[in-house]
Amino acid sequence: MSNPETAAPPAAGPSAEFTHRQILTILGGLMMGMFLAALDQTIMATATRTIADDLHGFDMQAWATTAFLITSTISTPLYGKLSDIYGRRPFFLFAIGIFIVGSMLCGLSQNMYELAGFRAIQGIGAGGLMSLALAIIGDIVPPRERARYQGLFLAVFGTASVIGPILGGFFAGADTILWVDGWRWVFYLNVPIGVAAMAVVARVLHLPHHRTDHRIDWPGAVSLIVGLVPLLTVAEQGRDWGWGSGRSVACYAIGVIGIVAFIFAERAYKEEALLPLRLFGNRTVAVGATSSTILGMAMFGGLMTVPLYLQIVKGSSATMAGLQMIPFVIGIMAGSITAGQLIARTGRYRIFPIIGSSLMLVALGLFALIGADTPLWQTMLIMVVMGLGLGGNMQPMITAVQNAVSPREIGVATSSVTFFRSMGGTLGTAIFLSVLFNVLPGKIGNAFSSARATPAFQAELAAHPDQARILQQATSGGGSSSDLSDTSWINKLSDVLAHPFKVGFSDGIQVVFLMALAIMVIGLIVVFFLPEIPLSQRSAQQQRADDILAAENSDGVPGEVGAGPLADKPDTPVRAGTDK
Repeated sequence: MSNPETAAPPAAGPSAEFTHRQILTILGGLMMGMFLAALDQTIMATATRTIADDLHGFDMQAWATTAFLITSTISTPLYGKLSDIYGRRPFFLFAIGIFIVGSMLCGLSQNMYELAGFRAIQGIGAGGLMSLALAIIGDIVPPRERARYQGLFLAVFGTASVIGPILGGFFAGADTILWVDGWRWVFYLNVPIGVAAMAVVARVLHLPHHRTDHRIDWPGAVSLIVGLVPLLTVAEQGRDWGWGSGRSVACYAIGVIGIVAFIFAERAYKEEALLPLRLFGNRTVAVGATSSTILGMAMFGGLMTVPLYLQIVKGSSATMAGLQMIPFVIGIMAGSITAGQLIARTGRYRIFPIIGSSLMLVALGLFALIGADTPLWQTMLIMVVMGLGLGGNMQPMITAVQNAVSPREIGVATSSVTFFRSMGGTLGTAIFLSVLFNVLPGKIGNAFSSARATPAFQAELAAHPDQARILQQATSGGGSSSDLSDTSWINKLSDVLAHPFKVGFSDGIQVVFLMALAIMVIGLIVVFFLPEIPLSQRSAQQQRADDILAAENSDGVPGEVGAGPLADKPDTPVRAGTDK
């Protein structure tokens, strides 16, 4: 065995501590990596239709999104566990590298089958960009200061949500840029950003890591894939297939078998499991996972309808709708930064998810009241409230979970929260979109029936026979959901003739927000069970270094651990795994 007098000090010395300047430098690299994943999702939202048309696969465009979603969701817990064992840096660099490769291949796609396959490769990289960045911050920043830095990550997503639609619209609208199809730059743009992120991370991110020998939970990984792939697939495709169709039922059955096998695998592997079931016996982790699932449902399920409202009801272009979402971004940044600063000053975090969930309840309730004639400025004010709620909820919850687990489990704990939030978002989007498109035909039909009885509508029909024919063709299907596959015909109608459609669409969106409101009520109840654990004053990296030093010292001097570096940890008794 190595001599403790020579081996221990480097592990626990200055390399385990980081100055504010060093943290900001590392943070720059992490934020560049996260910006890749965030920008890719928002830029694709406005460019997908152009890409699908150019690749002659409009009816397959959903598979490009589904493939990315499946691989990014499944790889998230894998990154968390493996980085706990082998260290964060190599896996974060791998995530950026595979994302760059996937982006290059996507830009070279010649058909939708290739694009879907290459988007799956992209997703493998994206799964590690968010969770590992948050875990690395947990490594180098004490929990009491952590929310202050993590708030900047939400600023990355906010910026991407504004820039993405603008760039997507620009690239999709350009026939060629430098002799290359304009839409292909949607993917090629990731390459220079990714290379720069890799260079920064490779240069500045050097975390001391004490490797521990563990079995890798391959049975758990395989069973998780078997369980989630069909369930995520049916969540994305079920509305087109039919939720009770043979393909959907087969996906349900295979998914349930995979999930059951995953639970048995995790029980068998115990501490070495991909997602140790013991972690969920920790009340903070259990509340964090449950709350993140519900938050994901309410956030993604509710907010995905706002751009639809802006584009269809208010007539905004996709690019303009992205700009009109800026108040939401401002709310997220303000809520996150404020929560981070107050957590750093007071050391208390429990109140912020409660306030955040309450603000989200208020925002969803107000969204459920907006109609076709609601002024745009009122909708934007509601976006600010929603953003404040999300900003005060997401990062404090991650800080709470990281603070409640052993420093050696920060990776798996962080990835668990991210994983469940992603699952909740997928589930919420699937449920709410299905509800929306099921209720829209009836709502739109009722709105047109009411409008036809008014003299103004009748006069407009008589004055514009060409528009009357367009309206007759668009509504000849009796309001079936297939009539909603293309809504561009609305732009050819006068305001009077288009207004009933907008009223019906607004009424349908109100149903979605009411459902999101009901789900968020449960989310608020859940966060009340979040315990308040004193925030540690030291980073996970410092704690791990102290643990190693104490363990090595105890080899020669039994009983020294109690008087060593672990003695000043007031929250040690409540940390999961610290009493092993």
